[in-house]
Amino acid sequence: MQKNRLLWASRRGMLELDLLLQPFVENHYDLLSDDDKQQFHLFLELEDQQLFQWLVQKEKASDSNTQRIIDIIHASRKRTQ
Repeated sequence: MQKNRLLWASRRGMLELDLLLQPFVENHYDLLSDDDKQQFHLFLELEDQQLFQWLVQKEKASDSNTQRIIDIIHASRKRTQ
């Protein structure tokens, strides 16, 4: 997926998700391995409510690949703060 399309896909119906996902795509996506990029694409196909629950760490994802992406997003925020 092209970066412009990823930026568009990272715009969600919730401001909280936009504030997490858009900076991640802009600043960290290019550093991901090809496998992690593919997992991130799958991650973006999930429902906003579920993404919100995971990204604010109220729940852990049962799928280890999804949890890996969540962990990478959280780690990227710590590096840019």
